[in-house]
Amino acid sequence: MWKSIGNPWRDRLSALKNLPPVLKLLWDSGPRLVTAAGCCRLIAALLPLAALWIGKLIIDAVVAGMRHPGPVPREIWILLAAEFAVAATGAVLGRALNYFDVRLGERFSHEVSERVMRHAATLDLESFEDPVFHDRIERARVQANDRIGMLHALGQWLQQVVTLISLSAGVLAFSPVLFLLIIGAVLPAFLGESHFAFLAYSLAYSVTPMRRELDYLRDLATKKEHAKELKLFGLGEYWRGKFNLISGEVMGRSQRLAGRRLRVGALLAVIGSLGYYGSYAFLVVRTLRGALSLGELTFLAGALAGTSNQVQLVFSTFTGIADQALFLTDLFEFLAMKPKIRTLPGAAPAPRVIQYGLEFRGVTFHYPQTNRLVLDHLDLHIDAGERIAIVGENGQGKTTLIKLITRLYEPSSGRILLDGVDIRDYDLADLHSRMGVIFQDFARYDLTVRENIGVGRIGHRDEDSRLTDAARESGAAPILGRLPHGLNQMLGRRFEDGVDLSGGEWQKIALARAYLRDAQILILDEPTAMLDAKAEYEVFQRFMELTHDKMAILISHRLSTVRMVDRIVVLEHGVIHEAGTHNELMDRGGPYATMFTLQAAKYR
Repeated sequence: MWKSIGNPWRDRLSALKNLPPVLKLLWDSGPRLVTAAGCCRLIAALLPLAALWIGKLIIDAVVAGMRHPGPVPREIWILLAAEFAVAATGAVLGRALNYFDVRLGERFSHEVSERVMRHAATLDLESFEDPVFHDRIERARVQANDRIGMLHALGQWLQQVVTLISLSAGVLAFSPVLFLLIIGAVLPAFLGESHFAFLAYSLAYSVTPMRRELDYLRDLATKKEHAKELKLFGLGEYWRGKFNLISGEVMGRSQRLAGRRLRVGALLAVIGSLGYYGSYAFLVVRTLRGALSLGELTFLAGALAGTSNQVQLVFSTFTGIADQALFLTDLFEFLAMKPKIRTLPGAAPAPRVIQYGLEFRGVTFHYPQTNRLVLDHLDLHIDAGERIAIVGENGQGKTTLIKLITRLYEPSSGRILLDGVDIRDYDLADLHSRMGVIFQDFARYDLTVRENIGVGRIGHRDEDSRLTDAARESGAAPILGRLPHGLNQMLGRRFEDGVDLSGGEWQKIALARAYLRDAQILILDEPTAMLDAKAEYEVFQRFMELTHDKMAILISHRLSTVRMVDRIVVLEHGVIHEAGTHNELMDRGGPYATMFTLQAAKYR
């Protein structure tokens, strides 16, 4: 079938430790709402006993009145009014509880989503590049919505417990044996439901990667990014067939489990019914023999039925809560994750003006889960105000070097110094604020132009002059000029009135956010990959002007554009193979000269 994830009962009981933190989450999301809902549930829980007792009194009063015909006793009218009041209170409380449940569900969903978003922002880049992490965060993400039902179940369970206590008191007073009979009849159904509920969780856990693959296949078949190849290569049927194959496997597993649950659950439900009706028959016989009045029979039969029903509900609801708590394990494990890269106690602020520069000392690095060295005891010094280009073939460690400078990763060994201080000794957020970085896989936000540029320095997003200056510096000013709503134009096709841009236009918008940052260190990773030759030349001319007296690091495969920097560093097999100006490297006739000559030949 599918792989089990552990011992069902041990895991279920262990998962109950999730209830206190989820209750705290619920309380934090709306203390007043929680208090009001709790009071309403307590009153609602006592109403069934009150209704049964009033019903008993009415029946006994009616039977007594039939023995002595005459005017309707005033007592009956009072009892009828009391029964109406109980029924009306129940109706009002039911609607009030629905209102509170909706409000609390919304508040809880917001609270969990906000915490997931906030916590995700603190985690290392390494986590986001791990497929196992994506399974975990996907399961954690759905808790914001899928566990709302558990909140309702928690409230119901507390209400059911109070109702059970009040009703069972009457049954216990009459016959403890009947109460134990009811419990014994319901117990098999409870154990059966618990077992199948755990199997449902085990199934949901095991198919999480398959569901992520289904989501990806849906994207491949429906998103505009893939539409051209979808049409030209005729991939529609292939994606659909693969989707159906995986979906069929998921549905097949679910269907087999549902079938077993139906068959076993029906049998156990019949056993539970036998316990109640056996007890009810015993009460009828006792009434016929004169041991009970008609009102007492009505009260005890109702209390017995209510007790039987409440026992089943208490067991099944509690089992459901315990099994739902298993799902919450993913949420709280995610929230408990700690970043490895963080600000150390007593960290210093990053230098406002860099004096000496940046230095790599014997830096070695390999990515997690692999032993291949990307950087091998690399030594590199970049002077303050120096502009360098890092070049080399794919996979030589150019982008990795940038990730280390920005502390998205830590070196496996060695040190990176900024003005003679290990960058790990600086405040991480302050260090990032000194850097302006655009990676080759920059983000394209389906938001306004204002926000797309403003994310570079979010505090300046409402300062139009700064935004337009950054757009002019990146070459994006003509784009702004033709957009109907200027800075407030929505970009992308996800939302109404959105305008999509070409790849080169998106790249200029991304460059604008780097220039808006006005940082001490400017890092551009393939910043002109989508630009034509003329636009590329203009961008680099601005780059040279805007980085005067700043440290600038440029990664580019187009060697015609890097010749204007102060120094070119050639990476090969994780070490610096050669470094110098364009003319110096051409004179040496090494790897750089070979690459430059090959690229230049394409334009002859």
